Amino acid sequence: MNANTSRQHPAEWDQEAQLLSQTARDLPTGRHQFHKERLMAQIHEQAQQVQREERAAATAPLKARRFRLPRPAITLPAMAAALSAAVIAGVVTVGGDGSGVRDSGVATGPALTTDVGTASTKGVPQLLDQISLAAAEGEHPTVKPGQYIYIESVLADTFLKTVDDKTSLASHELHRRQMWESPDGVKGWLIDPAVNDSPEGETLSLPDEQGNTPKAHLGSPSYDYLVKLTKDPDELLAKIYKETKGQGNTPDQQAFATIGDLLAESYPPAELYPALFEAAAKIPGVVVVDDAVDATGRHGVAVARLDDTSGAREEWIFDKKTHVYLGTRTVQVKQLKGEDALIKPGTVTFTMAIKNRAVVDGMKQTPSQAG
Repeated sequence: MNANTSRQHPAEWDQEAQLLSQTARDLPTGRHQFHKERLMAQIHEQAQQVQREERAAATAPLKARRFRLPRPAITLPAMAAALSAAVIAGVVTVGGDGSGVRDSGVATGPALTTDVGTASTKGVPQLLDQISLAAAEGEHPTVKPGQYIYIESVLADTFLKTVDDKTSLASHELHRRQMWESPDGVKGWLIDPAVNDSPEGETLSLPDEQGNTPKAHLGSPSYDYLVKLTKDPDELLAKIYKETKGQGNTPDQQAFATIGDLLAESYPPAELYPALFEAAAKIPGVVVVDDAVDATGRHGVAVARLDDTSGAREEWIFDKKTHVYLGTRTVQVKQLKGEDALIKPGTVTFTMAIKNRAVVDGMKQTPSQAG
């Protein structure tokens, strides 16, 4: 499906809603909203595949990918876009047991916009080499058993919102997200007002209530998994292409997005960074954007790639002097058609800034509490 795909018939919407309702009922109280957010990310990633594959991605892969940050939904059909907005805004009621999606408390506002900026292929290898050196030389303690990786970020997004058959562009305000994960990926905790039913957050520890303990993989990596990844950039890139085959709009864009996700909300060991950035340099279409702004307003230089299908450019933003990773954003570059034309060039569909990434000794402990 692309921006020109015809919209689904209301009868198909009912079928999708029934599937979503069944999925929610199978989850313990307080967990369905988090998994529905992941479902929306899955629908976007599989937008170029048939509906059967989209529905298959709505079940088992959810648990395996529960830690992933939400990705912008740019080429969704009307039903999926409306449902995605409704899930986060808290206006959909699901399940036959009376449970429903709460009001997330994250208000909606006008669309997020920015200057598109100028992209160039000049200097891409040199910049990635500088970024790689900075990442490897930075403070990067080893995570020991019993410790937790703590990642604090702020994020916001812009989306198509449909109410009473009227579609408009809205955004979720910038909000704080905190995540803890054990090095083996078995224990975790998330606090995100756009996701959680409680301000205290929710457990993400495994096994889940059905006894499932999914294995870590590129789409949902643990620290221990990343430690064991090949450090050879060619082998790493080949693995990424192989394991993400059929995902995303194109193989190259999905490979770029996969590396970007590893940078955003995981904790790669220092020795893996050179391989990640060298692999990124080998992906066709990678460019440099001289000026990009993260979610907190910090200016930096971005390593980016344009998705020709969606017309959106994913940007990894780094400090211009220190080359430290600041965050990521997705900017609409090309004009879309139909209702998607509301997402005009310059619209920021997703923005995230890393505020803190550290190793702590306890679940829900912050670096300041650790002294």
